[in-house]
Amino acid sequence: MNRYPVWKYVIIAMALVVGALYALPNFFGESPAVQVSAAKPSFKVDAGTQMRVEEALKAAGIAAELIALDGASVKARFASTETQLKAKDAIQKALVPDSGNPGYVVALNLLSRSPAWLTALKAAPMYLGLDLRGGVHFMLQVDMQAALTKRAESLSGDVRTSLREKNIRHSGINRNGQTIEVRFRDAATLAQAQAVFQDQFGDLQTLDVADGADIKLTASIKPEAARRIQDQALKQNITTLHNRINELGVAEPVIQQQGLDRIVVQLPGVQDTAKAKDILGRTATLEVRMVDESSEARGAELGTGVVPFGSERYLERSGQSVIVKKQVILTGENLTDAQPGFDSQTQEPTVNLNLDAKGTRIFRDVTRENVGKRMAILLFEKGKGEVVTAPVIRTEIGGGRVQISGRMTTMEANDTALLLRAGSLAAPMEIIEETTIGPSLGAENIAKGFNSVSWGFMAVAIFMCAYYMLFGVFSSIALAFNLLLLVAVLSMLQATLTLPGMAAMALVLGMAIDANVLINERVREELRGGASAQAAIHTGYDRAWATILDSNITTLIAGLALLAFGSGPVRGFAVVHCLGILTSMFSGVFFSRGLVNFWYGRQNRLKTVSIGTVWRPDTGTALKAE
Repeated sequence: MNRYPVWKYVIIAMALVVGALYALPNFFGESPAVQVSAAKPSFKVDAGTQMRVEEALKAAGIAAELIALDGASVKARFASTETQLKAKDAIQKALVPDSGNPGYVVALNLLSRSPAWLTALKAAPMYLGLDLRGGVHFMLQVDMQAALTKRAESLSGDVRTSLREKNIRHSGINRNGQTIEVRFRDAATLAQAQAVFQDQFGDLQTLDVADGADIKLTASIKPEAARRIQDQALKQNITTLHNRINELGVAEPVIQQQGLDRIVVQLPGVQDTAKAKDILGRTATLEVRMVDESSEARGAELGTGVVPFGSERYLERSGQSVIVKKQVILTGENLTDAQPGFDSQTQEPTVNLNLDAKGTRIFRDVTRENVGKRMAILLFEKGKGEVVTAPVIRTEIGGGRVQISGRMTTMEANDTALLLRAGSLAAPMEIIEETTIGPSLGAENIAKGFNSVSWGFMAVAIFMCAYYMLFGVFSSIALAFNLLLLVAVLSMLQATLTLPGMAAMALVLGMAIDANVLINERVREELRGGASAQAAIHTGYDRAWATILDSNITTLIAGLALLAFGSGPVRGFAVVHCLGILTSMFSGVFFSRGLVNFWYGRQNRLKTVSIGTVWRPDTGTALKAE
């Protein structure tokens, strides 16, 4: 009656082993570390970079616990914070001789102490939130008026192009802040222009007034369009920040909107505020310009002359000078996508760009009018420009697809595509709040959370053992298994644990024991009714299951609501809460019954069970109890 088949015990054993393996990395803790990442697409992090880091540390007499190449970064782990700071200075001096033009980002971080054999099994600790791990917190204010001004400037150029294509003559187009002013000489031309605005510029509202001999048409952005532009600017900035921070390997960064014009950025594990600001500021944008091919420019390229007026000097990755005109033909705003690829003829690594409708039209016109001339594609990062390639235009290029190449490696093509996809910020941002949480404070929070969970577990276990005797011991073991399984699942999902998450873990302990209380009381009820011990165990588990399922489903619905509509700490609480409910149903019913069946199921003539004192309500006397 109360015997599990072998396959059920196999499932329990597998869950126990897997739970122990994937929960184990969380007990090794973290060590201070230094992380080296590329600051420019022309710099790559590889085995050579790792060797340079090792040599720099050896020359400084600093011993590292571990130096490893992890993806696109080199990470070095140290025994103490003091050694970490010394190592950072030594690596910075070796890899970044010019602080004004850094090729690498050297940042302080934290790394897990998990042994290699656990890492090989893909067993990793949970990510810890800012309040537990330490790190930096920024509140960024987005300049929405700058976003609207930028949009008005773009629309001004589009208006100029559209009026020229329709052959509508005007007396001048000026942008005044966020408004566009167009002057016309007569009402008929004004009417034609208004038709163009109505057809092609739905985001603009117009107003015409007499201005001396001319008629001035003033176009401004509609309020609903302004709100949409501001929302898009905020989302683009968030996407850009995600792309840049994720590339630097920051574990589980938090980047989210707060209010209408603010962004919260949390970088757990990053202790260097200056480097964190550098990470946030790292964006790249694309510009397309024509190469100045005058004799003066050729002389400037060779170093025998000066740069002509209206042109600028930039360097290719090979170090060769290129003189390009200041006039910008296209910018990264016209770029919709950038992906790495290979040239179908030469098999060289390339970056394939997709342009929007406006960019496609401009690029087609420019390439048609400049066949045989050179066009430079420049990448700007942190205010410094670099010529990615400067090919000769062989024929008109239409269709919105552009391929750029220029003696790039596959890694450089991937990095360049990533930078271009990240793009530039849609609107400037300003840091209005800045907080650094040290690892010592995070360790104190972890200790407090661990103590709360531990003392909560001990209190529950002591009560259960005292009140339900051996069944209480089974319930306590099931509760410990539930906690182990919850930690393992959070680690496997690489969830982020925060202080609210630890509070949810303590709450889950109290909720999880409810299932065993229901089961134990149900078994007692059957014993009071005169059922045999084996029948009482069987019926108690079967009849309690429906109640346990109903109560857990209703609680799970509330947790899912918190997960769906909450944000920040509320979501952290909800994740642990929901997972804890699911693991408690497995441990409280399936696992605990396995223990009971293993202990009592083998006894054919079971007389009594150790479940505490069972009182008969009618006589006030107690049944036998072990």
